Amino acid sequence: MSGARQAAGGKGRGSLVSGLAVGVGCVLFLGAFVWGAVVYKPYTVPTDSMAPTIGRGDRVLAERIDGDEVRRGDVVVFKDALWGDLPMVKRVVGVGGDKVACCDKQGRLTVNGTPLDEPYLQSRKPASPTVFSATVPKGKLFLLGDHRADSLDSRVHLADGTGGAVPRGAVSGRVDARAWPLDLGMLERPKAFEALPGGVSRPGPLRLILGSAVAGAVLILAGAAYGPMARRLGRGARRGEQRPEVASGV
Repeated sequence: MSGARQAAGGKGRGSLVSGLAVGVGCVLFLGAFVWGAVVYKPYTVPTDSMAPTIGRGDRVLAERIDGDEVRRGDVVVFKDALWGDLPMVKRVVGVGGDKVACCDKQGRLTVNGTPLDEPYLQSRKPASPTVFSATVPKGKLFLLGDHRADSLDSRVHLADGTGGAVPRGAVSGRVDARAWPLDLGMLERPKAFEALPGGVSRPGPLRLILGSAVAGAVLILAGAAYGPMARRLGRGARRGEQRPEVASGV
């Protein structure tokens, strides 16, 4: 009888642990998706202007941010009437008050006279096939594609009365990762901009969100497997209690 009570107790504890694991797992898993939907928005990139960082047709995840949060080096999603009616993806190389120019004797882009090493470019040297110099108006951003030979960006709009820049308020998101193709390539903040005033931005919570989703999935699977396992162990213990003893002969 004591063995049966222990088996029943073990079965009850197994069901409790299993239910708790599945419940917590569901909260983490579903919560991660809700969190992700609130913080991030997906976009499909229609051109190769950001290659090789982001290619044509790639699906990216952009953190919803306010334009005031943008820093140099960020890859942002924005929409400006002078640039077209569709959201575009470019890299911020200058903010209000900066003087952006290209190129120095080594073919590098300069910001306020500081040359930048840009390893993310499609072609390393020169940093722009066209020579330019622009002072970014206050409250605006100077944007370039990483494929400088195939990007319609701030250089094209230098003579349109805005100095080629777009308002900070035109930005709707900052790209944190490439979600498709399925390699989830995280976008690193360029080190070239770290020494400039304001530094670079911090990555969004995407890694934490993904970790929460994975932990939730593991708990759900583990909890679902633990319940049947505990029941089988309980049945095995009861059968052992009920097996009659074999009398030995004299």
